Amino acid sequence: MVTIPPRHYCMVANPVARDAQGTVLFDVTGQVRLRHADLEIRLAQDPFPLFPGEVLEKDITPLQVVLPNTALHLKALLDFEDKNGQKVVAGDEWLFEGPGTYIPQKEVEVIEIIQATVIKQNQALRLRARKECLDRDGKERVTGGVLKRCSRGWGGLSLDCR
Repeated sequence: MVTIPPRHYCMVANPVARDAQGTVLFDVTGQVRLRHADLEIRLAQDPFPLFPGEVLEKDITPLQVVLPNTALHLKALLDFEDKNGQKVVAGDEWLFEGPGTYIPQKEVEVIEIIQATVIKQNQALRLRARKECLDRDGKERVTGGVLKRCSRGWGGLSLDCR
């Protein structure tokens, strides 16, 4: 029996197939049906057995806590729909900003942990988009341009504030 304590998870390779009610499906010979080459992330729950063919891919691991002023750089490995119903395409990248507890998904990999950069008085930050995207305010950002903070405000996509 595999026991997952609270705030932990494990990854099971070749998990059993289940119907809409969560009941395990069997084939005509009475063997459990497996979802071959698939992964399933299981969170804290009652102790459960591994069915024949299931493999504990990643042992029981604590969930990752993301502290304030840090973020996880995430990348989609497969196309999927997020919990808000938005389509995410393989290769998309985004940040999971703290504070919070990150619950892993089989379609997403964590690339790195990013620390916030604090900008103090009389300092500047020069930003450049690595690829075309929408920022958190919904503004379109393009590659090749530089966004620079000047005394008159944000200086568009140029190298100076004219």
